[in-house]
Amino acid sequence: MLEFTAPLFLALQQTTGLNFSPFFDEYDLGRLMTGVQTSLLLILCVLAVSLVVGLLGAAAQRSRFWVLRFLVATYIAVFRNTPPVVQLLFFYFGLGAFTPQVDMGGWYEPMISSFGWAVIALGIFGGSYNVEIFRAGIEAVPKATSEATEALAFSPMQTFVHVTMPLALRFSLPALASNLISLAKTTSIAYVIAVPEMTYALSGVWNDRLNVGEMMTLLFVYYIAVVAIISVIMGQLEKRLSVPGLGK
Repeated sequence: MLEFTAPLFLALQQTTGLNFSPFFDEYDLGRLMTGVQTSLLLILCVLAVSLVVGLLGAAAQRSRFWVLRFLVATYIAVFRNTPPVVQLLFFYFGLGAFTPQVDMGGWYEPMISSFGWAVIALGIFGGSYNVEIFRAGIEAVPKATSEATEALAFSPMQTFVHVTMPLALRFSLPALASNLISLAKTTSIAYVIAVPEMTYALSGVWNDRLNVGEMMTLLFVYYIAVVAIISVIMGQLEKRLSVPGLGK
């Protein structure tokens, strides 16, 4: 890659002073690629955890047991009313202090890495919003639809799994897309616990090269591209899963 980009960006630096070092320095390029890979993996893991938590929470809200419904309501209230960076620090420094250490052959490391805590904390944070999104989707399913399943001798569980939830997912997609995009951007705060994602990686570059403006521009463009990709995927998914006559 450098053999193609290095002459261009070296010439750019010499003529304008703009220092996009990852495109002509091998070490900085390595840090950039590590940041991209870690950031994309973090986004995928956090979004997956938030979806699972959201689905389980929405199902628990329909439970016959008031204790379970109360626990879900408490979870939503706590995680929606506190800043995600505070939650991240609480999980990493608070709960992390009580997790076991693993012997790595002469030194000890936490059983859960900073990456793992970021996935847990941000996934649970995003899940608190997804619970309400899926709940709204479930309530949008026409009552006549679920009543029709009773005539087919469906059990309540079969109705929920095969009829209510598939339709609720379709109704939830517009709001879900917005939350997933917001959550993808929120993963950038993982740098505060030293997860080597894009913000952390590029901060290392600009500390060494003193090219803050250039690296911030690169970071800005990166997140625009990520959000655009998620938007396109969710838009296509919404079109493919739309049900004519429902929700229109």
